Amino acid sequence: MRSLTLSPTTRHRLDIQGLVDEDDQKLAELGRWVRFPFALCAATVVTGTALASPWVLYSLVPIAIGAAAAPVHPFDHLYNHGVRRLTRTPPLPKRAAPTRFACGVGAAWVLATGLAFQLGAKKLGYVLGGILGALGTLVSTTDICVPSMVYGALFGKPTRREACAA
Repeated sequence: MRSLTLSPTTRHRLDIQGLVDEDDQKLAELGRWVRFPFALCAATVVTGTALASPWVLYSLVPIAIGAAAAPVHPFDHLYNHGVRRLTRTPPLPKRAAPTRFACGVGAAWVLATGLAFQLGAKKLGYVLGGILGALGTLVSTTDICVPSMVYGALFGKPTRREACAA
C-alpha cells in the first residue's frame, strides 16, 4: 500500500476548519470523506432550492443545529458507523469550533432560505439558496470553508493544542 500525502494547500484549508491537531497521514487517508457531511448538506440545499421547497430546507435545520452544538456532525455518524466500514478508512475527526460556527451560520441561512420560499419571496429564496448551495459545494469539493475563515477573522485562527500548552 502506497503512502498518501496531504498537500500544503489542503493542510492549510483543513487547519482553517480547526483540524489542526489531526495527523497529515490520517487526513490524507480520509481524503474526500472529511467533506462527506458538507456534500450531503450541499445536496440537500441545492435540492430544496431547485424545488423551492421550504420543507426540504427545513429538514436540514436540526441537522445543522446539531452540527453546530456537538463536535461530531450528525452526518459524520453515517460515515463513522457505515461508510467507513466499506471504505476501510479511519473514523472522521471531531469537528472544531470553526466548523461548528460554519454549521451554525448554515442553520440560520437555510432557515432564512426556507422562510423566503414559504412566504412567497421566491427570488430571495433562490438567491439565498444559490449562495448557500455554492458555499456548500465549495467546501465539499475544495475544503475551502468561507464561514470558517470568518470565524478565524473574528476569533483568531485555530492553533495546535500542544503549542498552546507549552
